[in-house]
Amino acid sequence: QVQVVESGGGLVQAGGSLRLSCAASGSISSTYVMGWYRQAPGKQRESVATITSGGITNYADSVKGRFTISRGDARNTVFLQMNSLKPEDTAVYYCNVIGRNIDMRSINTWGQGTQVTVSS
Repeated sequence: QVQVVESGGGLVQAGGSLRLSCAASGSISSTYVMGWYRQAPGKQRESVATITSGGITNYADSVKGRFTISRGDARNTVFLQMNSLKPEDTAVYYCNVIGRNIDMRSINTWGQGTQVTVSS
């Protein structure tokens, strides 16, 4: 079993900052990509930022220059630093882990999400 847990969401005024954390645990052998996605009410889930095991990052155009994804020193952790937040960043943010478990089976696991609300 693989568990993914997010934390760090909350309510912030426009222009403010938040830092999201994600930790994956369980029978993980390796993680290839960890990423953050978000889903606003009435919209489809979209990719926000991803980072590979080699440190290659990818960002949605809407967050480039404002958000930074990074991997933690602890194994299988990832952070999302969100600066200059806008009301349109309001969404539930999900962490996703792609990799392999100890049985060498592929894993693609989502966390339960953390709410980010940006007030104008």
